[in-house]
Amino acid sequence: MRKLIVGALASVAAIWAFSSSAQAADKEIAVIVKTVNSTFWQNVQKGANAALKDLSGYTMTFQGPAAESAIADQVNMVENAVNRHVAGIVLAPSDPDALVPAIKKAWEARIPVILIDSQVAESGDQYYQALLSTDNRKAGELCAKALIERIGTEGKIAIMSYVAGAGSEIGRVGGFTDYIKANSKLEIVGPFYSQSQMATALNQTTDVLSSNPDLKGIFGANEPTAIGMGRALVQTGKAGKVVGVGFDGNEDLQNFVRDGTLAAIAVQGSFQMGQLGLETVAKVIDKQKVEKHIDTGVVIVTKENIDSPAAQNVLY
Repeated sequence: MRKLIVGALASVAAIWAFSSSAQAADKEIAVIVKTVNSTFWQNVQKGANAALKDLSGYTMTFQGPAAESAIADQVNMVENAVNRHVAGIVLAPSDPDALVPAIKKAWEARIPVILIDSQVAESGDQYYQALLSTDNRKAGELCAKALIERIGTEGKIAIMSYVAGAGSEIGRVGGFTDYIKANSKLEIVGPFYSQSQMATALNQTTDVLSSNPDLKGIFGANEPTAIGMGRALVQTGKAGKVVGVGFDGNEDLQNFVRDGTLAAIAVQGSFQMGQLGLETVAKVIDKQKVEKHIDTGVVIVTKENIDSPAAQNVLY
C-alpha cells in the first residue's frame, strides 16, 4: 500500500509556494494529533519517527490533547506552532470547524499544513496542502456490509460512536448508517457518543445491551469506543451472541477478534499516516508537488485473515 501511495504522491496535483519564512531555523515539523492517550495516535507517532530518520536536518515535536473532546486545547497547540514559526504542521483535526481559523493563521504565516485522518470544513480547503486519510465513508460502509453478512437484513443493531461532529465520525458513522438503511430493514439504536472514553463506551454499551435484549449486532466506531464495547459484551455474557464490528486495530481489539468477541475490525494505516504525513510536508517545504487527497486505505480484519500479510501490515 505504501508503494502505491508514494507513487501517487509522485504523480502530482498541486503545490503551494512558500516564502523562506516558512523554513524555521531548526526546521521543526509540529505533529499535532487528536489525543496522545490512544495507541492509534501513538502508532502515528512511530510512523512519523520512522520518516524523520530519513529527513535530514529536520526536528519534530509530537503533541495532542489529553482527550479528543478537548478541541480548544488542540486549537491552542496549532496556534502556538504558528507563533513559534515552525517549518510545517501535520495535523489530525478533532473538529472540522474549530480548526479552520488556526490553519488559516498557518497559511497566512506561509507555514504548510498537511492534514491526516480527518478533514476540516470546506471553508478551510485552501489553507492546507494535502489530506492523508482513510475514506471514512467507504470504511463505514464496509463495516455495515460486514455486519449484514453476519446477522442478515432484519432485526435491531446499535451504533456506539465517539465525538459528534468530528470529521472522521461524520464520514464513518454516516457511511455505516446510510448503507444499513439502503440495504436492510435493520432498526438502528443510537448513535451513542463516548467522547472517545473507553469507560464511557463500556457503560453505554452495557446499558444498551440491557435495554435491548433482542439486539443482534453492534458497531464501535473508533478504538476506545470499540474496546469499551468489546469489554461490555464480555462482561454481560453477550460476546459471540451479539455480533460486534469495531474500528481500529490495537492489541485489545486484535484479541477480541481472535477470541470471537468481535467478528471484525476495520483497521486504518495509522503508521502510514504518520510516515507519509511527515514525508509530504517535507516535500511541500522543498517546493515539490503533492496530491491534494491521498487515501491511506482500510482493511477489514477477521479471525480468518488476521495473520495474513495484509492485516499484519496495518495492525499495531
